[in-house]
Amino acid sequence: MKLDKEAQKYYDSIVDEYGIKDEAGKLILLVALEAFSRMREAQDAIKKHGIVTLDSSNRPKPNPACQVERDSRSQMLQAIKLLKLDITLE
Repeated sequence: MKLDKEAQKYYDSIVDEYGIKDEAGKLILLVALEAFSRMREAQDAIKKHGIVTLDSSNRPKPNPACQVERDSRSQMLQAIKLLKLDITLE
């Protein structure tokens, strides 16, 4: 999968800042940023269609993109944890 502009910017920045040189580390980061891109796509769908949509019987139901957003965020954070980066929160 080719990363979108935002994810590619983060990929390049993280590889540079943390000096990730090994292929395994780059692959884990790639997986994290693919999940990041999916999360962003889901967020766009939620903005467009709302958190709640209507089913075939016209009853409200959660937008399926909410689950995609949640799952993608979780996958992204799990992959980032695998990298064991020394992240300083300011």
